[in-house]
Amino acid sequence: MEDLIDPGLPQDGEDQVSLISIKSVQPSPDTLTKLVRRLRALTLTLLPVEVDPESINEPTSRVITPRVISAYKAAAGDFVEALPYCLLRARAEFIWDANHNPADYGENRGRAIACEVLARRIVHLAEPDKIRTIMSTRYKHRQVDGDESEMASALEMAIDQHCTIFLSSTEAQDVVNALWNGELIQINNKHHDIEYVPYAETQDHSFWGHFDPSRLSVPRYQNIFRITVWLIFLFVYSQAVREPLERLGDSHKFLDNWEIVLYLLALSFIFENLHKFYVLLRLVAWRAFSFWQVVTFATDSLLLTAFTLRVGGLIAEGDQETALRLRSFQILSCVSPLIWMKLLTIFDGYKYIGTMQICVSRMLKESGIFFALLSLLAIGFWQGLYAVDAADGSAEPPMTIVNVLVQALLQSPNYDKFSASPTGLWLFYLWNAVSVIVLLNVLISLFSSAYSDIVDDAEAEYLAFFAGKTISLIRAPDSYVYPAPFNLIEALFVVPFELFPILRLSDKHYATLNRYIMSVIFFLPLCSIAIFESLFNRRKNSWLETWFRGDDEGEEDSPANRNPIVNDPNCPGLQISKVSFEDLVKVFPNTAQVTHFLRLAVVK
Repeated sequence: MEDLIDPGLPQDGEDQVSLISIKSVQPSPDTLTKLVRRLRALTLTLLPVEVDPESINEPTSRVITPRVISAYKAAAGDFVEALPYCLLRARAEFIWDANHNPADYGENRGRAIACEVLARRIVHLAEPDKIRTIMSTRYKHRQVDGDESEMASALEMAIDQHCTIFLSSTEAQDVVNALWNGELIQINNKHHDIEYVPYAETQDHSFWGHFDPSRLSVPRYQNIFRITVWLIFLFVYSQAVREPLERLGDSHKFLDNWEIVLYLLALSFIFENLHKFYVLLRLVAWRAFSFWQVVTFATDSLLLTAFTLRVGGLIAEGDQETALRLRSFQILSCVSPLIWMKLLTIFDGYKYIGTMQICVSRMLKESGIFFALLSLLAIGFWQGLYAVDAADGSAEPPMTIVNVLVQALLQSPNYDKFSASPTGLWLFYLWNAVSVIVLLNVLISLFSSAYSDIVDDAEAEYLAFFAGKTISLIRAPDSYVYPAPFNLIEALFVVPFELFPILRLSDKHYATLNRYIMSVIFFLPLCSIAIFESLFNRRKNSWLETWFRGDDEGEEDSPANRNPIVNDPNCPGLQISKVSFEDLVKVFPNTAQVTHFLRLAVVK
């Protein structure tokens, strides 16, 4: 078998990472930009023509071979640790080229996938003890306009670009799970720089060692807290909207207890979401926003409007007070579909619900094309029908025509409305034919395409989604996490000691203040977390972990497993390893190269 790796390039058995630690060397944005440009030049040379994307991502690809991987590693010189970040940055640039140059879309799309596949393979070949560092170390690069980009890691770059190939790798998911479980925690430095360190190195494993307010920032515990609070919010909302049935008259002029709790919870959610939007806009990018951020914004807007009208009704008198109160409860009722739909985002940590959420979100995005076409046609038909109605010198209100068109779209057309005008009737016939037969079938096709795209690659899509969910819970650099509704306590009693010069405390005293306050108000959750972590620690209670999760040794590969020694008194002199493992594998084909399979097929 001829050699597959150029002897002039780094070998798999050699040390494939630079000798200079990434912790001690932080490349400047200009340095990383030069490396990105070199990687782009390499990729343009590797793929000068369009190549099938599936052939690039195959494990036995003839494009991304061991020689190619070694060449890219050698191209990074002493900055191999930053290579995945730079490859993902090069991927982003190729995607931009593809979207802005339709003639070369296929070529640039293939180059982008090649960069992502190379980033995944390079991380896979890295030393295990450096994978977390490679994935989580944050860098800057020089943008096209000359400004420096915001700090981001390879993992964050992959999430922003929705790199399902990279994020579905074992290495990426190991880091994501470590962040989700709190095994890997972030330390916020100056200039919004974040450093990830193992939690086991910062605390002992006793109960009081785990009784730490900072554990509330762990995504897993944040998710549990969010589920609990949201279920309470749904219960309170269900009681508040029943209030008009149970309390009418003069006694209803004042806020009910359920209303007070409802609007306090809503206010805490609004503050939390506004802070999250601000941080994402300032530190991340618009790519971090999704469809569910739009739903959140609509929910918060309706709750705030309902509260404003309710307060206005308390101040007003007479008929105005009744009208404002009625309008407030009507708007509050419109919130119901949105808050129940948001249950998908609360329980999306479970795979089935998470996959369903991805499908729903993708379908709603695809429906944008349908609603754009529908809006244009609706305006045209509305104008035509209104003009026909006004031809005799009198016309009904414009909203009447709108209602008729909407009813027809919802399969309840009123043909008698235009029976007196043949022209109007033919226009109405045409509207029904176009909307029901043409546009609705276009919408069904879009939904079917979006669903098949998700289902065909459901595992990778969910893993990428789960990675994005995990990073979104820790991405905003906040040293002291007060989940809603307790963020109102933070805003009233803690933030003034940080913002106002007269009350401002030193960093040490401010940290002490937060620790005491969080220990008091979160005493029960912190006790639960401390008991769970101190009792279910894997190293101290491995038997308990095995009992709950089973004993899986499928991935173990050790010399003892390769050549087992038999000491069985029932079978004296008999051995399993009569032929050594090394001799057995000599006849195996090299599955890293498709050409070997092709040669075997030719021989047969």
